[in-house]
Amino acid sequence: MTTLSPSAARVQSLLDAIGLGHRVVEHESSTRTSDEAAASVGCTVAQIAKSLIFRARESGTPVLVIASGANRVNEKVVGALIGEKIERADPDFVREKTGFAIGGVPPLGHAVPPLVLIDDDLMTLGEIWAAAGTPNAVFRLTPDQLVSMTGGRVAAVKKA
Repeated sequence: MTTLSPSAARVQSLLDAIGLGHRVVEHESSTRTSDEAAASVGCTVAQIAKSLIFRARESGTPVLVIASGANRVNEKVVGALIGEKIERADPDFVREKTGFAIGGVPPLGHAVPPLVLIDDDLMTLGEIWAAAGTPNAVFRLTPDQLVSMTGGRVAAVKKA
């Protein structure tokens, strides 16, 4: 068994604590984008659960939107769902609030617990893949497990 990088190992420890047998896989190639991740694991782009961090404009609260890799997020809809306008987070905010760099942000284990919204399109899939702490690490799970491990609210968040 190969040794995981420190960030991926941290995610594996969190998954081990959940106890459902999830396994972090680190790839030689990048899984930073949904297209790259889908090619690396052999699934559709829609099966990639991409973790996008936004910043609530007034409160500064981190907002995690877990979207299907095939979808773009409608920021106005997300703002309406949380009751506050949002803006894209810069890399420093992402690292400070999650403990991870953009491209490897997992759906769990953030330094500051975010508000979590989950793209309802993910709920129609049998299995999905999420980032696991680095730009080349992922793990497989079901949509129901994603909701359970994040406490996220399922909502229609994609741009039409």
